[in-house]
Amino acid sequence: MTLTTAQVAEMFPSLLDIADTGLRDKVAAVWGEAIETGCGGKGWTVDELRAVPFTLLAGEIDLRFVEHVNSCAKQCIAIAGVLGEVFGDRVPVNMDYLIAGALLADVGKPLEYAKDARGRVIKGSFGELVRHPFSGVALCYKHGIPPEVMHIVATHSHEGDAVQRSIESIIFHHADFVDFDIAKFLGRA
Repeated sequence: MTLTTAQVAEMFPSLLDIADTGLRDKVAAVWGEAIETGCGGKGWTVDELRAVPFTLLAGEIDLRFVEHVNSCAKQCIAIAGVLGEVFGDRVPVNMDYLIAGALLADVGKPLEYAKDARGRVIKGSFGELVRHPFSGVALCYKHGIPPEVMHIVATHSHEGDAVQRSIESIIFHHADFVDFDIAKFLGRA
């Protein structure tokens, strides 16, 4: 089953904030393929993906992966709004690239994650070899996502620490770690 742009937007409402409809459809297509081919090649249902934990690195927390993607997209939109309000055009932000990057930064996680024999979400054998920034960029490239957006996907995690991040990638990187650091804090409680 191929997911439509509308179905992907139900999961990730910020998709509709991408003004370029061609880019919006490409972002949806990347998500569709990730969902259909992830989980060790078995694919995920939308309901299964909604139940996946935000991270496997924070212990037992009640934060979900889809919620994290939505949180980061909303944080990025808010941060860009503040930067524009305070600095104006002196901090140029391409909103379509920022939103697309925020929605796609973790698109490789459905490939990185799998389920064990008891149905628990684990890092799968593919994920042990290829982290989600790499598989995410590969999916994006396949679907014609612009390099400026692939840069956000590639550099959002520690893989990007050795390169100069774009403004959009800087914004996303910090939004991502707001959620991650909070998850780690909650996981200790």
